[in-house]
Amino acid sequence: MDIAMLGLGRMGGNMARRLLRGGHRVVMWNRETEVGEKIKSDETGGDVAYQIGDLAQRLAPPRHAWIMLPAGDITENVLQTLLGVLSPGDTIIEGGNSNYKDTQRRAAMVKGNGMNYVDVGVSGGIWGITEGYGMMVGGDKEPVERMRPIFETLAPAKDRGWGHMGPSGAGHYAKMIHNGIEYGMMQAYAEGFEILRAKKELKYDLHQVAEAWRFGTVIRSWLLDLTAAALKDDPELPGLEGFVSDSGEGRWAIQEAIDLDVPAPVITQSLFHRFYSRANGTYASKLLAAMRNQFGGHTVKKA
Repeated sequence: MDIAMLGLGRMGGNMARRLLRGGHRVVMWNRETEVGEKIKSDETGGDVAYQIGDLAQRLAPPRHAWIMLPAGDITENVLQTLLGVLSPGDTIIEGGNSNYKDTQRRAAMVKGNGMNYVDVGVSGGIWGITEGYGMMVGGDKEPVERMRPIFETLAPAKDRGWGHMGPSGAGHYAKMIHNGIEYGMMQAYAEGFEILRAKKELKYDLHQVAEAWRFGTVIRSWLLDLTAAALKDDPELPGLEGFVSDSGEGRWAIQEAIDLDVPAPVITQSLFHRFYSRANGTYASKLLAAMRNQFGGHTVKKA
């Protein structure tokens, strides 16, 4: 299946590579054309568009164009450009972490132009190229079903790790809540390891504890695997500052909880700890920063 990938950052580029390895033809656009050229030289089936306007001629209708860019103005601007390039019956897919309200507005605008709009919340970070991506899909049934071969290639398995969540906005809404849950899970691990570290008389090797917990225990998870990897070389994490960023989804999830009268104390407190960390970094904050770097390649502050 032919598809355009607009945005070749770390995740978008890896998704393009996984699709190419799965036998799809991918037309790639990125502001820095060298990224697409490198992927094209490495993988079979890759093509590079130097202007977004070139996509219509390089894809067979009905066309599929996947925007994999940061939420906000850049996604909005690329979307507006695509509306002038694509034709009725074509499909625009948006895989960034956009606010679901923006997604619903954009879907109405795209449908008004006779095209389809599919929103996909994507999880998997820098490991998705080998492990597969978890995907939460929103939009009308027909274009989602037409794109099944793409989702099945990107997912960990054809029948695993992805699903059609509902109408426009449902994919990004589910990803927003996914990230809120992620905040809470990370916070619990970070606080637990800080307690162990503080119990000096028992002389815990924190990496050994993490390795023991990874198998057979109730709290085993991929986040724990990544925590163990972060602790392997030096559990004191001397090269990191306890400064933890947030990219917005946790805030949106908490606002939804407030609007819906749903208590969400764990997610809320985990977000507030990130605020606290930026002025008062603790060991727990260091470990949170290390986890974010492990799963998503997120930037960390070096000590």
